[in-house]
Amino acid sequence: MRSCMADSAHDREHVYRVLYTALDIAKTEDGVDGDVLICACLLHDIGRQAQFADPTLDHAEVGSEMAFDFLLENGFEKFFAERVRHCILAHRFRRSDPPVTVEARILFDADKLDVAGALGMARSLIYIGAVGEPLYSLAPDGSVSDGTGDTEPSFFQEYKFKLENLYSRFYTRRGSELALERRGAAVDFYERLYSEVNTPYVAGKAELETYLE
Repeated sequence: MRSCMADSAHDREHVYRVLYTALDIAKTEDGVDGDVLICACLLHDIGRQAQFADPTLDHAEVGSEMAFDFLLENGFEKFFAERVRHCILAHRFRRSDPPVTVEARILFDADKLDVAGALGMARSLIYIGAVGEPLYSLAPDGSVSDGTGDTEPSFFQEYKFKLENLYSRFYTRRGSELALERRGAAVDFYERLYSEVNTPYVAGKAELETYLE
């Protein structure tokens, strides 16, 4: 895992936070295979480096196969490796195939909690900076877009597409509880940031037009 981290938003500390949160959630769920869960948490982002190098790749898909092969090569049973592979494959927010097993649902929730609240905003900004995406984009009329319906990537687009919509996507009761505790910090940050970005455009453009007249 440590050799496969591609950026500071998905570093080993992110992996450990996901693991520790998953273990917290697991205490409230029945029938959890701790070995599968821990293994899946530790390996869930090993495909990130490949996606970072080639954005057309899906790190969940790449990582699930890497983990499967790694486990088989290191003496794990195929059934075990298959369960870990499913957890990793289904942990991504943007995939259409939902997590089926309890371990996969826990990993999904633990990973999404790390992009909720203030921590999630910070990690998203780090990642967007690393890949060279802008903070926001402008609407056709020259105003600052709040991200709604944007097709071009930006922090505001990511917030409206993913970060704002996380909170109805959790599969476990404990995950949902933790997410709601963090939600207010994310909303407050986004609204304040949008206000601070938008105000100069509204006031400053009017002043510029007056000056040019």
